[in-house]
Parts: sequence; structure tokens; C-alpha cells
Amino acid sequence: MISMEKLCNICPRNCNINREKQVGFCKATNKPKVSKVMLHYYEEPPISGEEETGTLNNGSGAIFFSSCNLKCVYCQNYDISDGGIGKEISIEKLADIFKQLEDAGANNINLVTPTHYTLQIIQALDIYKPKIPIVWNTSGYEKPETIQLLKNYVDIYLTDFKYMDNHLAKTLSNAENYPEICKQATLEMRKNQPNDIFENGLMKKGMIIRHLVLPTQTKNSLEIVDWIYKNLGNKTYLSLMAQYTPMSKAKSMDGFNRKITPLEYKILINKVQNLKFENVFYQDLESADSSFTPNFKENDKKFNL
Repeated sequence: MISMEKLCNICPRNCNINREKQVGFCKATNKPKVSKVMLHYYEEPPISGEEETGTLNNGSGAIFFSSCNLKCVYCQNYDISDGGIGKEISIEKLADIFKQLEDAGANNINLVTPTHYTLQIIQALDIYKPKIPIVWNTSGYEKPETIQLLKNYVDIYLTDFKYMDNHLAKTLSNAENYPEICKQATLEMRKNQPNDIFENGLMKKGMIIRHLVLPTQTKNSLEIVDWIYKNLGNKTYLSLMAQYTPMSKAKSMDGFNRKITPLEYKILINKVQNLKFENVFYQDLESADSSFTPNFKENDKKFNL
């Protein structure tokens, strides 16, 4: 059960603390903390848009929330997930940011790492619900009960599926139970949005599952694809991400202090093609570059944060 009272159990960490007086694993208080608001052009084409395919190239209206309930050792957004960069804002201000992005022509409202602010986001959406889709851009470490709360609010689930191996999840994200939690959450997201609906090449409702390919962890990737195939089918939208770059603590970890090889990526591509997945997004290996990480120390002046 999700507590709507003062004690926070919104995510699988179950910290059971009063965020008005102390912080739990994610380090978040009860006030939403936002690090960056921007039009994001580097999400999947149905989210950001793409000129080559004729979709609107207006970009995704991204709101990057500070803190995180995973804190992965390789996190490219370490400055905000664990470093504390960001500004605390009111619920009313968050609702105003939704409107600012909508007025700027964003294809959608893209809530990046939103889990620990679920209740605050719902309150903001009750104040102002944009006419464009709401995207829940998540690590996949979610309670099914939390996803149920989002049923009438979220249109698109842009979710990670990081690990099928408990030891790997423990080592890299201090979340040994990630595999089972992510399975349950993913199925609940599919239940919330059972159909993938597009208009002019842009996703309006549905789900995209992302998987970041990790060096030396081919078996983990293959098992994730197998699970998705068996439980969700080969029409599921997959995004196979080759952008892993050693960041933060991973720079000094054997096996994780390098980018993935072409062979590691090719093995996964072959698996997906053999299972005849119909809707897959691939990345060039050149995407493994820290230059694609947003600068969280500067904000776009057109959005009043």
C-alpha cells in the first residue's frame, strides 16, 4: 500500500520517514526539486520528433528532477541524482512549468526521474493538465501501486529495464530486488496503457522499454529481451541503448570502466532480430559520449525556473 500520509513509502525503498523532517535514500524533501527544464531533442523519435521521418521536431518538454531512488554507480546525471544540483519549487510552480513547455510547442511533458515526487506531480497535474501527453521517464524501480496512482495522469511510459541479475543490480544500483520489482512495474505500466497510439509519427499513448547495454553483461541483456518477448510480445517498442560511458564510480570498476564493444551490441541486435521484434530503436556506438549529457549547471532562460 502507498501511504498518502506523511511517512514516505512511494518507492520500493520503503524508507517510512517524514520527508518534512528528514530525508531517506533518495535525499528528497517534500518540495519538488528541479535541476533543468528544456526542449530535449535526443529522446527516441516518437518522443522528441525527427525531421527525417516527417514528425514534428519540436522536442520533448523535459523536466529533470533532482535526486533518485537508485543512484547507479555509472549514472551520467550524477550531479543531480546524487550531487544535489537543483532548485526547490512549489507545486503551483511545477504546474506553471507544464504550461510553459506546452506553450513553447513541446511534443509532450517529459518527467525525468519522477518517482520520488509522484504525489507532488499528481497534485501539480490536478492544478494544470496539459493537452499534450505526459511521459513518465523512469528507471523502472517502481511499486505497482505507484503506477496505479498514475492511471489517469500518465499517457506514455518511457521506462528502463536495467537488470535481470540480482547480484548485478546490487553491485551497480544497491537494489538487489530490482529485477522482480521492474517486472511487476512494467506489467502494470502495460496494463495502464495497453495500446501504443501514434499521431503524425509521435507517440500519444503507450510504452517504450529502454535497455542500456552494459559492458561484460551480455547475458543480462539477452535475458531481459527474452522476458519482454515472453511477457509482452514482439510488438513491444524497445530502445536498445549503446551510450554507456564510464561515469562516476564506474570509472574505477573492473569490467565497467570501458564502453561496450561492437560485438556486445551486435549480439543483442541479432537476438532481437531473431525474435522478430517489430519496433526497435538502435543507437550508434558514437552515442557513447559525455557531450550528450545536459549541462545541469545552466538553465534555458526561456523557461522560468
